[in-house]
Amino acid sequence: MRKLVPILVFLTNFLMLSSIAFSQSSSDSLKSLLKTNLADTSRVKFLNALSKDYFNVNPDSAVLIAMNAKALAEKIDLKSGLALSLKNMGIGYYLQGKYVEAINTWQQAITVYEILNDKIGVANMLSNQGALYLNQGDESKSLELQFQALKIAEEANDTLRVLTSINNIGAVYILKSATYKKALDYFLRSYDLAQAIHDQYLLGTATVNLGEIYYKMGDDSTALVYLNISRKAYEGTEDLPYTLNYIGKIYLRQKKFDEALKTHTEAYNYAHKLDVRFDMTQSLIGIAQTHLEKKDFNSAIVNFKKSLESAIPLNANMEIKEAYQGLSTSYSQKKDFTNAFKYQELLLTIKDTIYNINTDKKLGTLQFTFDLEKKESQISLLTKDKEIQEQELQRQKLVRNGFIGGFAVVLLFAGVFFKQRNRISKEKKRSDELLLNILPAEVAEELKAKGSAEAKSINSVTVLFTDFKGFTQLSEKLSAQELVGEINECFSAFDHIMQKYGIEKIKTIGDAYMAAGGLPVPNETHAVDVVKAALAIQQFMIDLKAKKEAAGQLFFEIRIGVHTGPVVAGIVGVKKYSYDIWGDTVNTASRMESSGEVGKVNISGSTYEEVKELFLTEYRGKVTAKGKGEIDMYFVEGVKNG
Repeated sequence: MRKLVPILVFLTNFLMLSSIAFSQSSSDSLKSLLKTNLADTSRVKFLNALSKDYFNVNPDSAVLIAMNAKALAEKIDLKSGLALSLKNMGIGYYLQGKYVEAINTWQQAITVYEILNDKIGVANMLSNQGALYLNQGDESKSLELQFQALKIAEEANDTLRVLTSINNIGAVYILKSATYKKALDYFLRSYDLAQAIHDQYLLGTATVNLGEIYYKMGDDSTALVYLNISRKAYEGTEDLPYTLNYIGKIYLRQKKFDEALKTHTEAYNYAHKLDVRFDMTQSLIGIAQTHLEKKDFNSAIVNFKKSLESAIPLNANMEIKEAYQGLSTSYSQKKDFTNAFKYQELLLTIKDTIYNINTDKKLGTLQFTFDLEKKESQISLLTKDKEIQEQELQRQKLVRNGFIGGFAVVLLFAGVFFKQRNRISKEKKRSDELLLNILPAEVAEELKAKGSAEAKSINSVTVLFTDFKGFTQLSEKLSAQELVGEINECFSAFDHIMQKYGIEKIKTIGDAYMAAGGLPVPNETHAVDVVKAALAIQQFMIDLKAKKEAAGQLFFEIRIGVHTGPVVAGIVGVKKYSYDIWGDTVNTASRMESSGEVGKVNISGSTYEEVKELFLTEYRGKVTAKGKGEIDMYFVEGVKNG
């Protein structure tokens, strides 16, 4: 069953996946405008518009374009353009599934909106964050943010934003039967406001929500009143089948089989006309369930099978489960036990899949919380294991109880037992892998053992920076897809090079790449390792340029800077765990890159002293670096005797 539709100011149609469609003509028009001699303020505006165009078709491109808008807005100090670019970056991250980045970027947008004294912008971002927390399973945090957004919207007397917040609050409360009454109160408020502003679509959303909550509370007559209002309000939109299918469910519960079939069929025909596969699937299941209740088992089987034709490609697991359950029951009633057993086995498989998804979501929620909040109390993996074990025990109980009285309980339960016996150890391994995705192995082990990881001063590391020449200008000549593809090709190669030479990638910042040798475990070869890696990057870019030139394509050129010195390394911050390094060494390494030349590896005097016996170098003299004064610099020309 589809999740309750919340009204989100920024994501209204992203979570619904219905109304925002990619317009190729709009995108082409924007790209053409960007190639003209636009004022910087207009360029920021059009970059933000182009980013929005790419939300649904290519979130990676949407993020990259929004980054360009952000960089330009910061350069010209255009706060309104900066806020919008941060908002768009957050949406792109959300669509990529990078939820921590989305939260942090929207938090930056809030800071800018506060500077602009734009209360509605702040409320918008709070509401976005609340919706994301709800998707991550953190209902209390979601409510906290939605109430903050509601307070600001009420102070600003903005009816639309008030309606948004109270509807989202209702969407949290409807998740549990204990809070149905609270959900009802908020949905009634959203209904009154939708009427007040005469918005038919929002009225349709408010009333379908009311119909759903009254249905869940067992009040079919009141549910039908609101669903019929929603039916009229949604006329002509692709959300109409959702309302119709709920009406059909009520008729089925009331044993009004003819009305149920008529309504579900109407929903199916409408969804089929718009090619909305998910609503078609739900309509077919409603038709099949009605035939099953009428004991027309042949018709039920036909429609359940038809529903699977669209449900399986969509990975609509809950709908697949309903279809398998219906087919098993229908064949059992027909005394066709071979087919009944077949669909019982398929039902068990899909239940197992749903369980795995729920477990993954649980682990994802733990990871999300872990990334956002640095807990002072010990992080106990035993607690995670206990939760996983409790889920396993609960699942086994559900599976066992679901087949009590069935004709194959022993065989089915044995299959489940042998299939699931190693699940706990697998989930423990998965939890460990989540840590290793964001932290170096040594730091992750310390975090697991002690519950925290101390920042460390390391006397000598070697830091590498790279940056592409003329990135902004080149980005205007490439399409968004081409730009993302070029950067991905380069950074992927850099990652492999870092791995080869035992160097820790720290982060990427736009088109800049940062890495360091000699940490988290200090070693004596870090300067040599990093210079070898820098030369490997240099050669990769030379080869790539030759290939691009031969094909008549545009290409990136690169500057590379390296410096050796002390740093502080560790995990700090309260919003996100991220292994990073700080200190003057980092700033100087960045100046080595910016003070270098295209295609060259520029190293400082301190790095030179570490590697001079192994590499051919060209002394550049004392070069003035911004904010650093004069620094001895050298170009690395190659390996001696090599």
